[in-house]
Amino acid sequence: MGGQSYGGFQASLLAASDPSLVDGLLLLSYPLRPPYAAQIGAEHLRNLRNPALFVVGTNRPFGSHEEWEAAVKLIPAPSKLVSIASADVNLLTNSNRKHLPGEIVVAFRSFFH
Repeated sequence: MGGQSYGGFQASLLAASDPSLVDGLLLLSYPLRPPYAAQIGAEHLRNLRNPALFVVGTNRPFGSHEEWEAAVKLIPAPSKLVSIASADVNLLTNSNRKHLPGEIVVAFRSFFH
């Protein structure tokens, strides 16, 4: 199952509540926390039993790299964080954006082999 931004958040909530519904998660621009808020919405990640691949831009207001590393460590299933340098929440401002879909496919194939 996949989703971008809030759709990815909803997909992770669903998978955390019933792991039998999905084989794995591809989550693009996942909103780890609301912009400029201190609270991190990652508690349900402890309940993920499915592999999860997160693809996030480094220029996003939804969680620092340190917060992301800590959140991914909460997941008991295999999980991976792919950071796209200079990309915003839409993953479109990266200077290599025409190569970005291919990079995501490569990361997906490598992770979910």
